Amino acid sequence: MTSDCTFSISTTRFDEDYSPSASSRSTTNFANLARGEHRKQNLRNAVAMIDNRFNDLANWDNPTRDRYRLELDIVSVDLHIDQAGAETAFPLIEVLDVTVLDTTTGERSPGIVGNNFSSYIRDYDFSVLLPEHRAGAPDAGIPADFGELHGRLFQRFLDSEAYRARFPQSPVICISVSTSRSYRRLANEHPVLGVEYQQDDYSLTDQYFGRMGLTVRYFMPRGAVAPLAFYHRGDLLNDYSNLALAGTIATMESFQRIYRPEIYNANAAAPAIYRPSLSNDDFSPTQVEYDRVERSQLATTQGRFTELNLMQPYGTVLEQWVAASDGANATAAAV
Repeated sequence: MTSDCTFSISTTRFDEDYSPSASSRSTTNFANLARGEHRKQNLRNAVAMIDNRFNDLANWDNPTRDRYRLELDIVSVDLHIDQAGAETAFPLIEVLDVTVLDTTTGERSPGIVGNNFSSYIRDYDFSVLLPEHRAGAPDAGIPADFGELHGRLFQRFLDSEAYRARFPQSPVICISVSTSRSYRRLANEHPVLGVEYQQDDYSLTDQYFGRMGLTVRYFMPRGAVAPLAFYHRGDLLNDYSNLALAGTIATMESFQRIYRPEIYNANAAAPAIYRPSLSNDDFSPTQVEYDRVERSQLATTQGRFTELNLMQPYGTVLEQWVAASDGANATAAAV
């Protein structure tokens, strides 16, 4: 008998008073900023960077560049596995939901959900499964089904009642470009997203998000120094308002300036042919402390946690459930 799996959503406001929940991944970028002696100033500076960048992008009817504020909520998704009436919950992913506050009119406009992407199973795939596959054979490539279960679970979540009841649009994940690829500037230019770039080949991250049903495009917004990767399910250019797109850019570009200042806070903008590098010394540090080494180390720890608490006891159950869901969807589509 196939077990039943469902999803639930909870939210936590990300502001200067943010404290990570007990179930948040320790490697989550928000959690990293919210620790240590200067946690409050870290968070205050990060929020100010985001608001300032948004007002710079949304400059119409905004002469003093202070009309808008962004309200950010961390969306935590739990996977509930029901076996013979015994339920187990596992923290699956965390993303960000953005709301635009117009301080002139008091109106709140929905932004885009997604933005940042944090996942325990991704930690397992990249920090446990992949290194074991390549152990003793660095050129072994990737497992044939690498990221498949994660991708199918993600798509089941987007199709779930929990997601559809909360979010009317598909998500957009916005992250850094890959340092393993080169990017070529195109002639396309969007009024908010900026100048489009195209990668020379798909990176492993591109392939992984592809398993999640997401397509990638790269844009360097006005005032930015490097392109961002936008992973999306629908029509990136036409499904979202300019304000919503500006909210995603302001939020994720600011985080990337903190996480990867060598790329996103560089003192020279990306040229027509661009190869990003974390070895770049010509950059300006931000006023926000971020422990990149700790984040890398904890990814393996949390990958092992996922292996022990999800993949070993429930991996087969999840495979059966997504297969049954795929079968039900195919039958429904054929009717």
